[in-house]
Formats: sequence, C-alpha cells, structure tokens
Amino acid sequence: MVRKDYYEILGVARNASDAEIKSAYRKIALASHPDRNPDDPEAEKRFKEASEAYQVLSDPEKRRIYDTYGHDGLKGQGYQGFSNFEDIFSSMGGIFEEFFNLGGSRRRSGPRRGTDLRYDLELDFEEAVFGVTKEVDIERYATCKRCQGSRMEPDTEAVSCPTCGGAGQVRRNQGFFTLTTTCPHCRGAGKIIQHPCRECNGTGKQIEMSQVSVNIPAGVEDGNRLRVAGKGEGGERGGPVGDLYIFLHVLEHEFFQRRGNDLLAELPVNFCQASLGAEVEVPTLEGKTTVRIPKGTQVGQSIKISGQGVPHIQGYGRGDLIFFVNVAIPKKLNKRQEELLREFIACSPENGRAAKKGKQKESWLDRIRDIALG
Repeated sequence: MVRKDYYEILGVARNASDAEIKSAYRKIALASHPDRNPDDPEAEKRFKEASEAYQVLSDPEKRRIYDTYGHDGLKGQGYQGFSNFEDIFSSMGGIFEEFFNLGGSRRRSGPRRGTDLRYDLELDFEEAVFGVTKEVDIERYATCKRCQGSRMEPDTEAVSCPTCGGAGQVRRNQGFFTLTTTCPHCRGAGKIIQHPCRECNGTGKQIEMSQVSVNIPAGVEDGNRLRVAGKGEGGERGGPVGDLYIFLHVLEHEFFQRRGNDLLAELPVNFCQASLGAEVEVPTLEGKTTVRIPKGTQVGQSIKISGQGVPHIQGYGRGDLIFFVNVAIPKKLNKRQEELLREFIACSPENGRAAKKGKQKESWLDRIRDIALG
C-alpha cells in the first residue's frame, strides 16, 4: 500500500516552518472535522490523514526520521499511525482544545482595559519644529459616574445566572467531545443584572466630550505618534482606562525642506554676487539674517548656518540651516550690460589663449599653462 506524503497532505513545502505546518493543519482540521461533516466519509478520511501528518511533522524527532527514512523509518520506531478516531483524540487532545475550544473558554467576568483611541492632528511646519501645546476635543465612552461601571443601579446586586448556574459556561456533548462554550444568557459573567443602571442603561459607560491638552515636543516629524496615558475609553468591571494616541501630520513649508534635523533651502544669487562675493539677506524660521557669499561661489555650493535647524527631539542641540546656491541667469539685458559682458569675454584668460593659439604654434610652456589654468 502506497502512503501519501505527509507534506503533500498538509500542502506545505519540505522546509516549512513549525508555524506553517501548524497553520496548514488547523485549516484542514477545521474544514474536515467529522462533526461538521457527519455524512461525508471523505471528510473524516482527510481529517485522519491530516492529523497523522501533523503529529509526525510537529515532532522534531519524528520529522527527522521521516525526512531521512520515510514511512518505513517511522515503522521501525514503532509508530503505526492512527487506526481510528479515538486514537486521534487521545493522542492530540491538546491541539484540539486549542483549535476547537474543547477545554473550556476563559471567563470574561474580570476587569477589562478600556479601548485605546486615535486622533489625527495637523501641525504647521513651525509648530513641529519648535513645539506647541494643542487642545483637542475627544468623544469617548467613559465609565458611568452613577454606577461606576458596575452596570447596576447603586445599592443593588446581581444574581447567579439560571442557565449556567454561575459558571459562565455551558457544556454539551457532540460526537466524541464535550464542547464547552460561553453561556449565551450571561455572556460568561455568571451573573444576571436585574436592575440595570438607568443612567447608562446597564452598559457601564457614557459618551462624553472632553478636551485634552497635548504637549507637542520640539522636533517632531510627520508620522510621529504621541501617547497620552489614561485618555482613552473607560474600562469594564473596574478595568483601567485606555490610552489616547495622537498621530501627527506636518504641513510642508513654502521655502524650507527638512532632512533629519537640518533645514534645506535654495539661495538664488546673481552672476556678479557669485563671482565677486557678497553679503545677502536670507530668511530663517526665526527671522532674517545675513550670510556671506564667498568670491567665486559655484552653482550648488552650500552655505551653512550652524544651529539654526530643527531642535533634537531628545532635547539637546539643533541641526543646521543649509542654503544651496543657485545662480540666476537674467533673461533680458540692456545694451550697456551686453557691452560689459562682451568686454568681460574679450579680456578673459581663456579668450586670450584661444587668440594666441590661432596666431602661432603653441609651445610646450603654453600647453602646461593651459593645463594649470584649466
């Protein structure tokens, strides 16, 4: 009799991880469980095959033997597989408890933490750089002030659930199993509230609007998230309050760009300023200042003002303000400007060397000088 490959049964690769094997088995077991397919013998067959494959591949030693010697290797170790459904249950009851909730559900009558809330906050560029305090309005479910979250009228008590007898769970037999589920009457609480709080209608919570003050530290960036503890929704049955998470969205600046803690900007200058050097007035986030353009400045050359960038969010120092020079070429020149530029070209060293080359043969000294002068 030819037996199917265990990896093929589960539909996984031979190098599949333990998590992948477990996930594949869970899908097959849930879909082909006999209790869900009472009139389908093929489903029971798939269930048995998958269970046998999982028991081998989930055990490191059995998997090693199977990978090396196949089914025959397992037989040599005394493993014969499953002969009936009872064998499966007795050998794999633990995994069934996890997959099918056979071991009983956890009661939900204890305290539960309140839900966390999200608020999206838009900031101006300067607010993100220097920090700001914002007041935000939050709508949330808070613990009812009348019943303090108990869901009952003050000075009243809950009674034991008649359906589950206070256990919070009910059991029923199905096939070979005893299934334990949450009690549908008390929803796992084990008790029934006969006198719900008239303020919150027995929910233990009330909708309230609250204004929360949020301190935005200097240096935050677009996409940063801030946590405001205890400003989420109220907990249940005495559980703690959730948190409020502020997601920051920073608007772009019309002139500056941010790179880490540095601020970048383009500085347009004219041809004469770049050639002769000059002092020019430039903007910063804190007003205007003056920078020196060195003589012979080239396009793309940077000029840095230290300590005028973005503050470090950890609270020490600031980045730099960096300008990148862009030489603005005039589109229109008057007659006198054109004359001056022609004179400039005529007296430039490059023009003189070109004229000289046209008159006589260039000497080796001229060639060296041309190389040195570029």
